[in-house]
Amino acid sequence: MKKFNFIVIAVCILLLFGVTNAFGQSVTVMAVWTGAEADAFLKMVEPFEKETGIKVEFTGTRDLPAILTTRVEAGNPPDVSVMPNPGQMQEFARDGKLIDLSTFMNMDALKSDYSDAWLELGSYQGKIYSIFISADLKSLVWYNPKAFAAAGYTIPTTWDELMTLSDKMIADGHTPWAIGLESGAASGWPGTDWIEDIMLRIAPPETYDAWVEHKIAWTNEVVKEAFEIFGGIARSDKYVYGGPNAVLTIPFGDSPDALFTEPPKAYMHRQATFIKSFIEEHFPNLVAGKDFDFFPFPPIKKEFGNPALGAADMLSMFNDTPEARAFMKYIASAPAQEIWVGELGKLAPNQKVNPSVYPDDITRKAAQFLGEASVFRFDGSDLMPAAVGSGSFWTGIMDYVSGESLQNVLLQIETSALDAYRQ
Repeated sequence: MKKFNFIVIAVCILLLFGVTNAFGQSVTVMAVWTGAEADAFLKMVEPFEKETGIKVEFTGTRDLPAILTTRVEAGNPPDVSVMPNPGQMQEFARDGKLIDLSTFMNMDALKSDYSDAWLELGSYQGKIYSIFISADLKSLVWYNPKAFAAAGYTIPTTWDELMTLSDKMIADGHTPWAIGLESGAASGWPGTDWIEDIMLRIAPPETYDAWVEHKIAWTNEVVKEAFEIFGGIARSDKYVYGGPNAVLTIPFGDSPDALFTEPPKAYMHRQATFIKSFIEEHFPNLVAGKDFDFFPFPPIKKEFGNPALGAADMLSMFNDTPEARAFMKYIASAPAQEIWVGELGKLAPNQKVNPSVYPDDITRKAAQFLGEASVFRFDGSDLMPAAVGSGSFWTGIMDYVSGESLQNVLLQIETSALDAYRQ
């Protein structure tokens, strides 16, 4: 009788994921994940393999964009792959390489589990081609609650309040901001996140999209304004710890250390959720939510609200097989994402994920902010051609902070963009 019940349960699970006679079958998955991320992925798929009998054949590579493109062009893509970014997903969809997920997934369930922002980001020309399983939120300002309390500082909710607080800190003999742009060959990227967050707060999201797609020039007044707002902080000896020279040379992962010295060398640090792991590694005795916390990067122009900027893990399907269909349904589910984000401390786009899976209150708070955001935009530099997004934009940030004129910096980036977007 027990054996019969097990068979019945197994068959029900197979039917739930749309798979029959699956035992002995497999689905190939390619992603950028290695190390701890690969381990977390394998743990996430364990229940799927056990319940369906489908073997997940996983390949992790840091050279995903090149390898994936080569395999697709050769007519030998994996069944499912992580997309490097929405831009490449759209390119594959435009070329007819991806499977429209709405042909087999329950769209009513997806709309219940995901906000419109996530479904829109995973779509191309009205069809959905990607499922998001996790995200890193970038629109955060980290601070030391005890240092704030000791100095009598309160959390700002608008840009004017933020700058008033910064000026109050200076008047008190303190330095408001810690910024580090050094990241080896990738130096400058933390500054691009500042520009992107500011862009989303001084113009409509459509303007941000047009900028990313180079439908407006880098010399456009909105882009110029975003750089000037960033430069007002990063190029100031008073606003940033160590002045511009320190901004250029401090490794990004070491930058928030300034918040936890005695007395603090700085009081605020703008960075993504992943900086939490750096803080905990450098200061293992600090308690999240008590010794360090964050507040949302505040609105600048009220009419554009408080959008969320970030990066995310998105998967698309190249081969339409029963096993691939079952896998895509599984990774879209709350139980799958609860395992994934619980292992990595990332945030789940699926709104049905139980908040208890997050390791602490500040991660739960970040997940709530992400889930409630009316506008979410992917990291702009990740969507641009490499010659710009991870080239002239990065170096332009470094040149600008080092003192080069904004006009020259923007003209240099624009020149590279004119060539890159023609490719």
